[in-house]
Amino acid sequence: MSLDLHATAPPEPRPPRARTSHRRASSATKLDLKYSPYLYVLPFFLIFAVFSAYPIAYTVWIALTDRSPLNATISFVGLDNFVELITEDPQFWNAVVNTFGMFVLSTVPQLMLALMLANALNRKLRAQTFFRMAIAMPIITSTAVVALIFSMIYAKDFGLVNWLLDSVGLDPIDWRANRFASWFAISTMVDWRWVGYNALIYLAAMQSISKDMYEAAALDGASRRRQFWSITVPQLRPTIIFTLIISTIGGLQLFTEPLLFTSGSGGLSGGSEGQFQTITMYLLDVMNQRFRWGYAGAVALVLFVLIALMSTVNYLLARRISSDK
Repeated sequence: MSLDLHATAPPEPRPPRARTSHRRASSATKLDLKYSPYLYVLPFFLIFAVFSAYPIAYTVWIALTDRSPLNATISFVGLDNFVELITEDPQFWNAVVNTFGMFVLSTVPQLMLALMLANALNRKLRAQTFFRMAIAMPIITSTAVVALIFSMIYAKDFGLVNWLLDSVGLDPIDWRANRFASWFAISTMVDWRWVGYNALIYLAAMQSISKDMYEAAALDGASRRRQFWSITVPQLRPTIIFTLIISTIGGLQLFTEPLLFTSGSGGLSGGSEGQFQTITMYLLDVMNQRFRWGYAGAVALVLFVLIALMSTVNYLLARRISSDK
């Protein structure tokens, strides 16, 4: 049998263009999946770097110097500002005591009232939408207007509260001169503004709790009070912790209410003897009145540490209390 040596060779296969383009598209998709998430979050990190990371780093640097607009040169002083602040500055500790006093007087009643108010609004009521909108009104009210109204309420000579005290035979109180009285007045101002805000947060969290849990508890004979402490509060633990931390941050940075509560000049001093001067008021007093920017940076960092410590303590306490219940 003979072989045909001149037979035509089979044609060479064409390059798989479809496969090549598919591979290119696949590699592009992989690159997109790999790097596009970083591009999506990049704006946040840029904004964070410009408005948060850089100011914090600058504050740390300036707190280690004697920076002042009155000095042409800047000298590195190390921890001298912190040592002076902690060991030689009674006005700072007076501001710390005032801040924590008003923080306790405002935050504890604020969150308790918000929780009870949210629990009441979570039930079926007439004009339910109206009441839910009404508790949000203080949030959108100008702080200056709120301070003006409460300043008139707590006025020494013609204030509403002193008129009520006089009507029951009690002596009037100078709400700005007395330390604890000024704490109470400013705390009521803060509570009036933020109780509704926290109540709306609690109410939104209550709406997500399953109704089956309440129905099962009712069938077992649990009262509404028992249902509240055994079902509602444990289910609200993450929300309570969130509001506690946010209230801690806001309470230790209290500034606008005590500043506007001051009558006359020298608002940053917090009264004639600093009876309601807060840490933030003292910080601005050091920076704008004494022009000690480096020292003010040390005050800001100490305030940051206090807020971090108090937030951690409140988180652990809230978690412990909720788990015990």
